[in-house]
Order: sequence, then structure tokens, then C-alpha cells
Amino acid sequence: MQSCEISADSTDDPLSSGLRRKRQPRIVVIGAGLAGLSAAKALLESGFTDVTILEATDRIGGRVQSVKLGHATFELGATWIHGSHGNPVYHLAEDNGLLEETTDGERSVGRISLYSKNGVAYHLTNNGQRIPKDVVEEFSDLYNEVYNLTQEFFQRGKPVNAESQNSVGVFTRDVVRKRVKADPDDTDAVKRLKLAMIQQYLKVESCESSSHSMDEVSLSEFGEWTEIPGAHHIIPCGFIKIVEILARSIPESVIQLRKPVKCIHWNQSVSKEIERVADHNSDLPEEDKGSDVFIECEDCEFIPADHVIVTVSLGVLKKRHESLFHPRLPEEKVMAIEKLGINTTDKIFLEFEEPFWSSECNSIQFVWEDEAESESLTYPEELWYKKICSFDVLYPPERYGHVLSGWICGEEALIMEKCDDETVAETCTEMLRKFTGNPNIPKPRRILRSSWGSNPHFRGSYSYTQVGSSGADVEKLAKPLPYAESSKTAPMQVMFSGEATHRKYYSTTHGAVLSGQREAAHLIEMYQDLLQ
Repeated sequence: MQSCEISADSTDDPLSSGLRRKRQPRIVVIGAGLAGLSAAKALLESGFTDVTILEATDRIGGRVQSVKLGHATFELGATWIHGSHGNPVYHLAEDNGLLEETTDGERSVGRISLYSKNGVAYHLTNNGQRIPKDVVEEFSDLYNEVYNLTQEFFQRGKPVNAESQNSVGVFTRDVVRKRVKADPDDTDAVKRLKLAMIQQYLKVESCESSSHSMDEVSLSEFGEWTEIPGAHHIIPCGFIKIVEILARSIPESVIQLRKPVKCIHWNQSVSKEIERVADHNSDLPEEDKGSDVFIECEDCEFIPADHVIVTVSLGVLKKRHESLFHPRLPEEKVMAIEKLGINTTDKIFLEFEEPFWSSECNSIQFVWEDEAESESLTYPEELWYKKICSFDVLYPPERYGHVLSGWICGEEALIMEKCDDETVAETCTEMLRKFTGNPNIPKPRRILRSSWGSNPHFRGSYSYTQVGSSGADVEKLAKPLPYAESSKTAPMQVMFSGEATHRKYYSTTHGAVLSGQREAAHLIEMYQDLLQ
């Protein structure tokens, strides 16, 4: 049986009481994703010398995962740099010559492929028909107009009426339906197509929000998420290059891979137990026995720290917060974790020998005509594939080959993750045959897909403001422990970082980077006299 041990680095200067330290503080960062690496990089560059990163998996990057197949690199996780003006991820990429623009600078994300500025989205029905381009454009204008209304509830403080149930999905579906049905110029057939398109657009929106359904996204808070101005970009050589740039200045000895954390003991909660265990370790300095924080790892090692920056995902916090912290988190923080939302958005890459789509097609959007009057976007387990909203055409083919990138989210994504590759490839092929009306589409030669929901180290893709939550809950999630009346007097034993802790930029890579830099800045300010 493995015995527990206490880690202790020797030091020439003993600890004095409280925050009056004569030696470098010991800082442990949990997670080597964008937030954790950004925090560690800022701390090391500011003069901190005792920094350790504990990463549960066998790689750095977190929810950035670039996979190289042949000459092409595919993104299972983060794909785009959203906006450029003041975006730290954009500037890292720009400074290192990594960028390729995929949209015009003035245009927002839109609901078409972001892999190319060229081409047209094909909206196809389950009856094998393409919806006319003018009908799609009319509907898109209407939908975007209503989408802009959803932003105003937060941005202009508009009251939310009871009918909407404070839900983006309920509000959008209701308003768009009423306008479609009231249009005197459309035939009944066109109206029915537009009504069916509502659900398809909401599926796309759910994938973008990483929610099971837009019905779960808070209408009153939706407008707080802030889009950075400027074009969207991809990194052809892989988003992992951003991770590598951040890690470049971090010594290898700082990062410990395959080092999952079992429990964070804070507020001197286990001093007596630690002292008991430490009796067997004569090399342990006396001051370590009374450390404010001990990180208990799954391999039974205890690591003493003055500060720990927790960057695990909201999904992990939801699943493990009761066992991950001792003592348990304050009720206010637990409530924030429970209120805020996170779900799964997965990608399904299909590689074909030859394209069956036209050269102008940049995405295939699936519109189920039988969903014209549907309220729910939840399907029986055997119909999980109906949640696939679209396939983007990866562009250019000279780089990627003939590859489609499918999107699925929510509970149906978790069902997809349980299926084997053969089943998913066959199901997707049948869908493509059905919607294109081409029964001769061959099965793909290769499939690659993500599984963020079932991965125990992530348990979801990224966060959103769920109905019943607000930006204030994001602030509560980010608040360091133990609580203090003022940030200047807070001991900051346990600090929180990651995309879910950024009030304006949650769900983004730049939100993750900025949150890591934010927590590092707190410590840099606390120890400014020591660092000078």
C-alpha cells in the first residue's frame, strides 16, 4: 500500500507569522490550461520562484486540444480567436505570425461557417430539399433582429416578462414564431419552412453557448457577455501553439503532469493531522506543519502552499466541490457553482475521399420540417443525432483535405460520446444522404471526435449564465477564500481562475487567459515589497 508523504522544499529563510514572509511564498496552480499557464507565467516573470503547476492529465492545454492527422491539424477544443481589439490571445498569435482571418472585421460571428469568408450555407430539409437562398436570408434577418433584442434586457435594463420564463430560447422562439405567422407575404409552405428553421438556429445557438438548450440560458443576463471587436481568426498550425507560447517561459520542472488532486485542505484545516503524518518525515521544516493550505494529491502526496490557484472547469466543480475542498466551500460559493451553467459541445470530423458538396457550399445546416411547432430540443436516446445542427466545410481543402466538421451539444452529445466510431460515422452518413437527397454518399474514410462531457477532468466544454444565475454569481465563483471584508486584507489562500470566472468573457480563451493574469496580479500586488 502506498504511504502518504508530505512534500517540503528546503528554505534558508524561515516563515514569520501571518503575511509577513521572509521567504518566497509557495504557490500551487491546479490545472495547466490557458488560465493556469497564464497565471504561472505572470508570477514567474514577476519574480516569484516557488511556483508549481499540478496537471491531472498527461498533457498541457486543458480545453485546447489540437490533433495532427497527416498534414492537417484539427481542433477538438478551442478553435477560433474571437475578436482582436485588446484580445490577449490575438496579440500572442499576431506577434508570433500564427493568424488567418476567417471573417470580416466588422461582422459578428453569424450563423455560418467560420472556416472561410467565402461560400454559402446550404440549409437542407429532412425531405432532401434545399431551402431557397432568399427564404434563408429573410429568416436570418428576422432571427438576427430578435437575437439583438435578447441583448437589450441586460444592456438596457429592460424588464423580462413572465411569458418568456427569463429564457433566451423561450423568448426567441415565441417572438420569431409570431412574426413568421403574421407575415402576409409568405405562403403557408414558406412559413412552415421558416418555423422549422427556428429550431435549427436555436440548436446552432446552443452549440455556441454550450448549453443543452437555449431554454436554459438566462434572458436577463444574456447581454452581459461581451464580444471583442474585430475579425475572427483560426490558427492553421493549431491552437495548441498558443499553449506552447505561454509555456515557453515556464521551466519544465514547474509543471507536474499526471498529478490529479484529491483534496485542497485550506484554512489550516488539517494542521494536526499533517503534524501526525509529518512525524515520520524528519526533513519537514517546522513551518510547513502549520501551512495554511495543503494540496492532497491522488498519489497520496501532500504539498504545502501559501496560495493555491484553482483553474479546474465549472463542470469539475459541480461534480466534485464537496470532496475537493476541506473544509467545504462557503454556501455562497456553492450556490454560485450550482446556479451557473456548463454543458457539452462536441465536434465530429468526417474525412471523405472526394467532396460530395459543391465548391460554393461552406456548411450544411440540418432543418427538420417536423420540428416546426416543437417546443423542446430534447430527444429520446435513440434519436440523439437530431441534435446535430450542422456540418461546416473545412477550408481550404489543400490544407485539410475533404473534411466536414459537425456540431452537437447537450445531453445528446453525451449519448454520442458513448457510441463507437463506426456507429457515429454510419449515423452521420445516413443523415447526410437523407438531407442532401443523395443516397450514394460514401461513408467517410476517417472520423475524429471530441468527448468533453464524459471526460472526468473537464465534464463539459464551457460555461454560460443559466436561468436563475447572474454575473454576480460569476463574481462569487471568482472570490478568493477565506472571505475578508477587503481584498487588501484577504489572505487569498484559495483563489479561482478559468473562463467561468470572467464576468464578461466567460466561455472564451481570452477570458481564461485574462482570469489567470487577474489572479496573478492579486498576488503580485500582495507581495510587491518582497518582489522589489
